[in-house]
Amino acid sequence: MNQNKPQTLKGFRDFLPETMVVRNYVKKLLIETFESFGFEPLETPVLEYASVLKGKYSSETDDKLGYFFKDNGDRDVGMRYDLTVPAAKVLAIYSQQISLPFKRYQIQPVWRADNTQKGRYREFMQCDIDTFGSSSPVVDAEFVAIVYRVMQKLNFKKFTIQISSRTILKDILAKSGVAENQNSVILSIDKLLKIGEDGVKKELTSKGLSNTQVDSIFEYIKTAQPDANLLEIFSQIEALGVPSTAFKFEPTLARGSDYYTGILFETIVEEPKIGAIGGGGRYDNLIESLGGPDIPAVGYSFGFEPLIDCINELNLLPELSKTTTKIMVANFGQDDPSLKLASLLRQNGLNTLLYPAVDKLGKQFKYASAKFIPFVAIIGPDEAKNNQVTLKNMATGEQKLIKQDEIIDNMLK
Repeated sequence: MNQNKPQTLKGFRDFLPETMVVRNYVKKLLIETFESFGFEPLETPVLEYASVLKGKYSSETDDKLGYFFKDNGDRDVGMRYDLTVPAAKVLAIYSQQISLPFKRYQIQPVWRADNTQKGRYREFMQCDIDTFGSSSPVVDAEFVAIVYRVMQKLNFKKFTIQISSRTILKDILAKSGVAENQNSVILSIDKLLKIGEDGVKKELTSKGLSNTQVDSIFEYIKTAQPDANLLEIFSQIEALGVPSTAFKFEPTLARGSDYYTGILFETIVEEPKIGAIGGGGRYDNLIESLGGPDIPAVGYSFGFEPLIDCINELNLLPELSKTTTKIMVANFGQDDPSLKLASLLRQNGLNTLLYPAVDKLGKQFKYASAKFIPFVAIIGPDEAKNNQVTLKNMATGEQKLIKQDEIIDNMLK
């Protein structure tokens, strides 16, 4: 193999402009929805001290999935695995500066040394929303309303928001005689969709549980019912305009991270079969465990990458332009007419590309077509002399000669 051949690392991707148009559309829709519910933006660094990240997810994450190393200052650091722990760190550090309840959204990449497959990458965008400082069931219910609103806006038809509770799961384990290593057992139960009931039972047995304990766990799961807290939340969800057909109690839902303490959410689409495209839950002890005050918290993370994959596969997007550029100004090499026109267009809110050098007009048109730019403005010697501009529609080939001061009105129609 040629070691100098340029290539992208496995599990990492490059995004060309056409792909970014779609990603930016979805990101903009998410941000608009989050802000409509009163959430504010937050960003945190790529690197954190390893002590901040380790012990917050699971031993499997720390040992196999996390990117941990020594930096140039010989400090133990790690790349963020999710956005929840870094956000909790912010609350621990800046609790005196942040008014509670604090509703934040955060859209940034995270890194996991995971096995790559469809919808699963080693570097991927995560979209988190969290509310800090409230234990109200209304807050929990609001997350289901946000998820429902996003899925509706993205034109998903067949999806279910599954809801469970760590409290119920731990009660099931206690009644099954599992008093120790409950988080490890829950981590196995969380794999039910991936490896099936037999696979989970085998894994639980390998962790030292007896057949009686394993059978008891599944018997209790099959007969589990929502507790009083979940029933109240379900009532609030419907009051927020989410139909009862859009969500359901699913006691097998476990979520793998150790920091969860209460309600759990996960969104499943029927097609394509890629599992969950988002999830979250309540984690009331995480901020205190990072050295901060005792602040309750609940959050949800949209799986941005599987969301994009599903949208593309199901063709759910509206027809989008393949470029954000609205018009290209051809270059004839005169001292200033083309430059002045480009400046005028930009000042009036039109994304404008100025062809950078003098070239044959046919070549400039070819470039505009290749970039999917819908219009080209031409100020040749004759147009410049008469204070006119030729406006060409690249889709139809139609050209019309107009006065330069009319081009803004023509473009904004």
